Amino acid sequence: MVLVDSMGTAQVDGGLEWPAELDFILSALEAGQSSRHKQRSMARKLYRVKAALRLFADGPLEPRALFTRDVSRRSLGFVTQHQLPLGYGGILELPAPDGRLLRIDCTLLRCREAVRGWFEGAVYFNREQFGFGLIP
Repeated sequence: MVLVDSMGTAQVDGGLEWPAELDFILSALEAGQSSRHKQRSMARKLYRVKAALRLFADGPLEPRALFTRDVSRRSLGFVTQHQLPLGYGGILELPAPDGRLLRIDCTLLRCREAVRGWFEGAVYFNREQFGFGLIP
């Protein structure tokens, strides 16, 4: 379930595994990219939930765990412990702001090592997800 704190930021429910070092990594990434956010054509909102990505090329393998950073109607930023292949398509499963489970067709745009053992990346939604435009 997604919880929204007093700042309007969606937070992962305490029942899901959220690695202790992840908050530090996300904070460092945000501090390092604050000027870059101003250059984006579409505003992103902080959105912190655990998601699962199943790439079509993976076949029957378990989905990869992603920890989301931010989201817009067209894309989502994430952090993961998996180095993912660029350009591959797949299905992203994550909780919507209203708590429903979403299954979104997406394409992996970026995945690069941020710190040892952690990768930051982004997926592009194959169709706009207007529900994410409603996050305060």
